[in-house]
Amino acid sequence: MKAIILFSLLFSFGAQANAEKDSLIDFSSIRDVLKKDHLESEVAKKVETAQKQKTLARNSEKAKFNIPEAPEFWPFMSELWLVKNATLLKWDFQKPDYGLSEAIGEFFERMGLFEKRFKLLLLNSPNICHAILPSMENEFIIILSVPFIRTLDLSKPEIALLVFEDYIRLRQGHFINFVKDSEVEGFIGKNFDGKAIPTSVTKKVLAKYDELLYDKGFSFQQQFEVTNEVNQYLKNDLSLWNLYLKMLEKLDGLVKTNMLYQNYVKIYPSPEMQMGWIKPKKEL
Repeated sequence: MKAIILFSLLFSFGAQANAEKDSLIDFSSIRDVLKKDHLESEVAKKVETAQKQKTLARNSEKAKFNIPEAPEFWPFMSELWLVKNATLLKWDFQKPDYGLSEAIGEFFERMGLFEKRFKLLLLNSPNICHAILPSMENEFIIILSVPFIRTLDLSKPEIALLVFEDYIRLRQGHFINFVKDSEVEGFIGKNFDGKAIPTSVTKKVLAKYDELLYDKGFSFQQQFEVTNEVNQYLKNDLSLWNLYLKMLEKLDGLVKTNMLYQNYVKIYPSPEMQMGWIKPKKEL
């Protein structure tokens, strides 16, 4: 009987010892697994980071072949056109501060047009009398001939009116609609990664700038739309309306008497007709 009890105790202690041993082995295995999982997690993170960096580098390289979207494309083309026409336009000359920027800004605010940014570029040439070139959103580039405004003896408010007319013309879309066609529209914002960028498109855009500003100009219908909108702005301010009419009379006299500006009516037809459009119709 004693032998049986002793055997049972020895068996019990042995089983307990084996259980403790198994328990130690299990904890060690768990630690190994956790350690391995941690290493694999770190490796996975590094691989993911490397892949992200590779993708960013690839996207950055690909972006070098992006054609700008419209808000950046038009200011780029306008400024490029100005550089290429510097000899004809003669904008790089010493000029006094005429205070025109302030006068134009104040006039636009008087018309209720706030937060309009513009760059004013004075020209020492009569080749282009005045125009507004497209730029970024709520921004535009004014080009204005000093010989032209001196010949007409325009006051600052009259110059501001002339610029305002150009602004309405730009806002109505007549400039960009003339320059842009389906090919240009498809070119803007396109990516040419792995392909040759067709320089023919930008050359065509520059040629259309030339055609519009030097030769073809705006149509009678477009000029009517512009004049009508300007008239709508001014009709509630009799002093400004009379000033606009006076400015048109000056322009009409200039194009009829000065051979240097006979091409003006090809670009902006026609001061005489504009006066007829805005003058009140006489009742019969």
